[in-house]
Amino acid sequence: MKPKLEDVAKLAGVSKTTASRVLNNRGYLSEKTLKKVHDAMEQLNYQPNAAARQLFKQKTGLIGLIFPTVSNPFFGELVDYLEYELYQRQFKVIIGNSLQDISKETDYLNQLLAGQVDGLIVGTHNQGIAEYKYSHLPVVAIDRVMNSDIPIVESDNYNGGVLATERLIKSGVKQIIHTNGPVDLETPANRRRLAYEKVMQDHGLPHNTFTVDFRLSYNEKKEQYNKLFDLYPNVEAIFASNDVDAKIIMTIAEERGRKIPDNLLVVGYDGTELMRNIVPELTTVIQPIEEMAKTAVDVLIKRISGVQTEPEYILPVTLWDGRTGIK
Repeated sequence: MKPKLEDVAKLAGVSKTTASRVLNNRGYLSEKTLKKVHDAMEQLNYQPNAAARQLFKQKTGLIGLIFPTVSNPFFGELVDYLEYELYQRQFKVIIGNSLQDISKETDYLNQLLAGQVDGLIVGTHNQGIAEYKYSHLPVVAIDRVMNSDIPIVESDNYNGGVLATERLIKSGVKQIIHTNGPVDLETPANRRRLAYEKVMQDHGLPHNTFTVDFRLSYNEKKEQYNKLFDLYPNVEAIFASNDVDAKIIMTIAEERGRKIPDNLLVVGYDGTELMRNIVPELTTVIQPIEEMAKTAVDVLIKRISGVQTEPEYILPVTLWDGRTGIK
């Protein structure tokens, strides 16, 4: 028969109330009492009722993570760091891939709310979901605008755009295209486009942003980027909105006989460890993903504790030269 708390208390020679206080770490207890109860738990192989402890503490110890897809290197690495940071703080995680599907994301949110998670960290592209206005649930967004009450943790997208564009101009090229997502999607990533346009204007150069929806499949993106080369046959350089798209662009360029970096330069954005290893020739803007995860967890814990937080946390980026480099 599975041992009960009463059995632990009896073996330890204490009351059930005292055994419960030891289990839930409440109030002052002597080292002698703590040792007797823990020894009894070990001897009986007593496993506390997690649900009962959560009800007693009014906390679940669970954090929900909702991102577009962990198959993307950036989100995969980010979720990995988030899980590690949360585990160090005694939290477990529930992960949901929204796949840009509003109904799926809403369903995940309702399930997480029903499961009474202690908080959420989100990085999805869907907006206007009413469940995010649930006033009693602490939420932190990463690089996404959810609503005015949810703090955002992000890399310095504007400076990243400046670094990438200035690097290309310094190499001597003039026909530079920037690829980015839809302008109607509210995200700090749009500042990369604003920076690109400002730098190009400052240098007296034409600016053109080619819009590609993040939600497109690999083949659909290839089709779109082939159109880019058709529209801009004289393009000398491309500042891509992310490293995965940068790699797709490089593949298409090579299929069209464009050699990188001899007659086409490409700069990406994200700089995950995976992409730097499998595409070492790609110059890219590195987001401080580990620091973003730490900051997001710190901010969420403050929100859970009722501590006031800032509306936005912007972390510095760096430019990483690919193995071949950009002259």
